[in-house]
Amino acid sequence: MAPVVNVFRKDSVNFHTLVAVTAQHREMLDQVLSVFDIIPDYDLDLMSKSQTLESLTGKILNGISRLLIQIQPDLIFVQGDTTTTFSASLAAFYQKIPVGHIEAGLRTNDIYSPFPEEINRRMTSSIASYHFPPTRQAELCLLDEGVNKEKITVTGNTVIDALLTVSRKVESDSSEYEEYFLNKCGISFNEKKTILVTGHRRESFGDGFENICDAIKNIATNNDVQVIYPVHLNPNVQEPVKRILGNLSNVHLIPPQNYVSFIFLMKKAHIILTDSGGVQEEAPSLDKPVLVMRNTTERPEGVEVGTSKLVGTDSITIISQVELLLNDQIEYDRMAQAVNLYGDGKASEKIYDFILHQL
Repeated sequence: MAPVVNVFRKDSVNFHTLVAVTAQHREMLDQVLSVFDIIPDYDLDLMSKSQTLESLTGKILNGISRLLIQIQPDLIFVQGDTTTTFSASLAAFYQKIPVGHIEAGLRTNDIYSPFPEEINRRMTSSIASYHFPPTRQAELCLLDEGVNKEKITVTGNTVIDALLTVSRKVESDSSEYEEYFLNKCGISFNEKKTILVTGHRRESFGDGFENICDAIKNIATNNDVQVIYPVHLNPNVQEPVKRILGNLSNVHLIPPQNYVSFIFLMKKAHIILTDSGGVQEEAPSLDKPVLVMRNTTERPEGVEVGTSKLVGTDSITIISQVELLLNDQIEYDRMAQAVNLYGDGKASEKIYDFILHQL
């Protein structure tokens, strides 16, 4: 959302732009705001440890509702598929305030995968007045659900706007980040190929994460690679990861990284293993093959053009697909050089132009 905030704030004649945060993902939120020089006008600070989806939804709904009654905005923007996105949209609906949904139209057509994101974004689409899908395929999903074509514009994803801005910064400060990871984490990027791993999906808790960790252990043991795994803070992730991978010398279990540091790690990676949604879009912009540790994806375009592959949480499949990319240069180049369909870095400007013409 940061590039959208900044492009609207440049036009103070037509728009008075305010930023509200619920502090979902607080550990990542503050440093991202700092990177993009954004100070929230309203910080509801609603998060608490071990809260349920039910309590979180209720707190966001009540907190955002009070804020909307106070501000009376003409339009709110939400992005993606978080609980904050859906709850804020519902609060706006109750106040009859139009909603603009950025990153709209992504679908797996399985209400439990990803959970609860698939339902969050579907219900947001039902509420939204304006829809900004990143791709033509996402637009088709909205049209199939009866959304008025006049209220849709394909923009690409604003995550690419943010990525390209930060990537240029990382490029100019590369030695600084190399020194940081060497001194703080004991990681060098001069020798072995790097496999970057991220994993946090609720639907993988339990056997799924056990299988993922077993696969990573096998890959690290049998190949001349180093694995870098910024481990999500959720105990359901921390426990199996540390138990199975904690004693391997070429597996670096590090804390969650800030946005800029993570972009640096993606640029240094040879292969990326992830269950993240955004990484499926970001990695192709950096020419990195992505193996998606999920059984479904709301970003099928990447699979279709070959920038990503679905490998699920089956250990054998993960191992075989990683080793294929490590040993088959033709297959690696095919994925790394595939066309990225997720944007050209101008999504925020397209959203701004669309809204400006609604005035």
